Amino acid sequence: MSDGLVFRETLYPGVQVQYSCDDILYQDRSEHQDLVLFANPVFGKVLMLDGVTQVTTADEFIYHEMMAHVPILAHGEAREVLIIGGGDCGMAEEALKHKGIERLTQVEIDDAVVEFSKEHFADFNATVFQDDRFDLVIADGARYVAETDRRFDVVMVDSTDPMGPGAVLFTPEFYRGVHHCLKPGGVLVTQNGVPFLQKGELVSSIGHFSKIYRDAYAYVAAIPTYFGGHMALGWASDNPALRRQPLDVLEQRFEAAGIDTRYYTPEVHQAAFALPRFIRDAVAEGRKGA
Repeated sequence: MSDGLVFRETLYPGVQVQYSCDDILYQDRSEHQDLVLFANPVFGKVLMLDGVTQVTTADEFIYHEMMAHVPILAHGEAREVLIIGGGDCGMAEEALKHKGIERLTQVEIDDAVVEFSKEHFADFNATVFQDDRFDLVIADGARYVAETDRRFDVVMVDSTDPMGPGAVLFTPEFYRGVHHCLKPGGVLVTQNGVPFLQKGELVSSIGHFSKIYRDAYAYVAAIPTYFGGHMALGWASDNPALRRQPLDVLEQRFEAAGIDTRYYTPEVHQAAFALPRFIRDAVAEGRKGA
């Protein structure tokens, strides 16, 4: 037990968020980042990298469901999927629930995070490592998309915030690399922070998207771990119709997929693109600056 110990979130200037710690389950410094896993009475297991919360066992399903099922069901015919980052493999677990996916490639820079997650997050990712469709590549994601000759229907960027090794995944060069490896009509989704506290991150990404893709937008999810209101998930595609799928189409695809969810529904999918005004204004600012 770690009586009285707390871990503080270091992401937001001027705001302090802290978690009480029942027990430190793991702590280490990998080649790329500081990693700590601890037990919290509300959020269960909490993983922090370089002082920033990445995933908790209590609410991981919200982020992973919304980042995986929204683009896959909007696309409707995804066969080849690419995940950049996502070392806890929760995103892969959700995506692989779709039987139509023929191969899911995950490119993670830090093999230590994946090995760690196999042990500590097996309650939600164990099926990933038993699935023959799962292809794990330990490499730099930005270099991978720039150099690969493979093409994907959906690309999900499950990254840390734009600092340290994750910073390159928020650059125009990276987004052009993703565009290079997307099939015609494919879709990119990204983690773009909490706009109330990180507006600049969303504005910047939308600005980059707008110079490369025909459709640049965002959708939102309410994730308790990510303090400050709605989390924004970036959306980019050369097919503007994908984010405007009718509800009956989404319902049919969801029913055909036969998957169980705890947050995602076709109604939530459609509503997630109805942005609060201040987030919509940030998207508009990004597009204007493109």
